Amino acid sequence: MPAHPSPNVQKAREVLAGQLSEIRKDAGISGRELAARCGWSESKSSRIENAKTPPSDNDIRAWCRACDAGDQVPDLIAANRQSADAHVQWRRLQRSGLRRLQESTGDLYQQTKVFRVYVSDVIPGFLQTPGYAAALLSSIADFRGTPNDVSEAVAARMKRNTVLNSGAHRFSFVLEESVLRYRVCGAETMAAQLGHLLGVMDLPNIAVGIVPFAAQRTVWPMPTFTIFDDTRVHADTLDAASTLTQPSQVDLYARAFDRLSLGAARGAPARSLVADALARLD
Repeated sequence: MPAHPSPNVQKAREVLAGQLSEIRKDAGISGRELAARCGWSESKSSRIENAKTPPSDNDIRAWCRACDAGDQVPDLIAANRQSADAHVQWRRLQRSGLRRLQESTGDLYQQTKVFRVYVSDVIPGFLQTPGYAAALLSSIADFRGTPNDVSEAVAARMKRNTVLNSGAHRFSFVLEESVLRYRVCGAETMAAQLGHLLGVMDLPNIAVGIVPFAAQRTVWPMPTFTIFDDTRVHADTLDAASTLTQPSQVDLYARAFDRLSLGAARGAPARSLVADALARLD
């Protein structure tokens, strides 16, 4: 007897089925007519539309072609392929400790050529010093009640971050000025972190923009997100980590990144913001 799908799998299947149903209804055709246009049985259309049977990529193409909705094929196929664990609770991710969480993205980091990173809360993981990372990860472990393997997690993060030193990868960061001011560690550790940030800003494959408090904004501050090439977005909330792969989703975040970049100071003005934050440390 086949195993029942997990709740996450079933939920993803139901969402996709609902989208296909709406496409059919918008086209003004019945399930019988859809089946005739696709060349399959009416019962197959019903099973797909009621989330009883997951459609193949070719099924989605045929469905959209029959409904004159070919423009929706890329998003629907991406949603169909997207892992059921694309929206995963942090509690599950971190159950085995923070070190494995850091290591889990190693291959993705090596494969990605262009990173676009927006942060509104803490220094990006890519740019953290060991001391800053240790303070941050310690607070995360304490807050979430995960196994305390902070030292190993910091080492894994530093190893993962060696991609910064490769000419094969390019990075564009946009930071809110508040990131420079939030105290997630002691003054001495923060001073070292800000000094490191100034040094990183000189690297040829790294672009850092900082949105000043006083900047006239075209978009509001947002939760932190990372875009990997043009294919994938990681967007985190307090309780979960979301991986987004639908082309329309990636495009939405790319447009947000571009808008946020417009208000960012760069070059000497950006360095001045970092230096001012450094000078104001107690």
